[in-house]
Amino acid sequence: QYLSGFGNEHVSEDPRCPGALPEGQNNPQVCPYGLYAEQLSGSAFTCPRPTNKRSWLYRILPSVCHKPFKPLEEGHLTHDWDEIEPDPNQLRWKPFEIPKAPQKKIDFVSGLYTLCGAGEPRGRNGIAVHIFVCNTSMIDRCLYNSDGDFLIVPQQGKLLITTEFGKMLVEPNEICVIQQGMRFSVEVFGETRGYILEVYGAHFELPDLGPIGANGLANPRDFLVPVAWYEDRQVPGGYTVISKYQGKLFAAQQDFSPFNVVAWHGNYTPYKYHLEKFMVINAVAFDHADPSIFTVLTAKTTRAGVALADFVIFPPRWGVANNTFRPPYYHRNCMSEFMGLIKGHYEAKEEGFQPGGGSLHSMMTPHGPDADCFEKASKAKLEPERVADGTMAFMFESSLSLAVTKWGLQTSNRLDKNYYKCWEPLKSHFNPKCK
Repeated sequence: QYLSGFGNEHVSEDPRCPGALPEGQNNPQVCPYGLYAEQLSGSAFTCPRPTNKRSWLYRILPSVCHKPFKPLEEGHLTHDWDEIEPDPNQLRWKPFEIPKAPQKKIDFVSGLYTLCGAGEPRGRNGIAVHIFVCNTSMIDRCLYNSDGDFLIVPQQGKLLITTEFGKMLVEPNEICVIQQGMRFSVEVFGETRGYILEVYGAHFELPDLGPIGANGLANPRDFLVPVAWYEDRQVPGGYTVISKYQGKLFAAQQDFSPFNVVAWHGNYTPYKYHLEKFMVINAVAFDHADPSIFTVLTAKTTRAGVALADFVIFPPRWGVANNTFRPPYYHRNCMSEFMGLIKGHYEAKEEGFQPGGGSLHSMMTPHGPDADCFEKASKAKLEPERVADGTMAFMFESSLSLAVTKWGLQTSNRLDKNYYKCWEPLKSHFNPKCK
């Protein structure tokens, strides 16, 4: 079950404890059912009301009840962007491999790998792109991100995510956002893979619509928030709470489940969204509109119109533009573009770009359709046609210049070293005598 609406002031209580939410105040002397009141702040107290984010949680025990944190040597996360020399080339990765469970059990945390990023969490400005590959559920352990927000894009296998606010089932072609500080645990049902966009220093919001008007793109009502659910469970063997803090993992032990929130209210919550709900805007006369019309969520910088990170999708749609080369045009960009594929075949590169893989076109590095796509589209009869049926590609776009990790360039062994060859067959059609 879910509540509907992006950024709404929601209220929820587990039906097993009616009246668990205090009436008329946040922090009574004694809370109903003997619960503890705890505020989770996602913004500074003094932020303007439109950007002020906080929720009140009413829980069986407060989250402060744990042993000291100790370093956890697990996972493959980093924000050391200088561990290897920069690489400005067009980069493409084959589908990232998922370990087989009989050989090695890997859960969501131990299967996290940082692929690229920029900035620094201590300065609260930056992003990172991670890959997750796992084959087993998190048992008696949870994760929270002290550095920023996780936008999670499952590509293979569904995720049952338990949070302090309730449960979310997130399947491929859906996304979810776990905001800074929210504890969550991931249950999987076999071999599972996906992508994560992490932002530190900003929260995701819906893009402004400008001349589009009041409606379009991702509609606020289609974002779903979990309803309150609690477990009053003792864990004598120890429950592990993992914190991602300043780019590293730390673990603390406690003897009870952290998912003991009986009721909550506020506007700072986890949420999910189904990509098929996106209302596509497109050109209906000639040429292309900029790909910003496909933005689902944005994390803004202080510079107007410049994103720390955009989450953009390329969903099924109609192509009807007249006298127009319809696939994506050749392009050099002052932004960094990481692309992934959830399912299907991306129109500009139908062969080498595969679900579960990715590509990175760095700042001012040229990119565009491969030779086969160019020749086909240049000769196509321009009739109305369905584009990207059965496909869902996405892009993480950032104003930051992204560095690729050593794992991304070497250790993963998934880098396609022949990517550049897809443009080699392009030939000159120039004829000065033929206009």
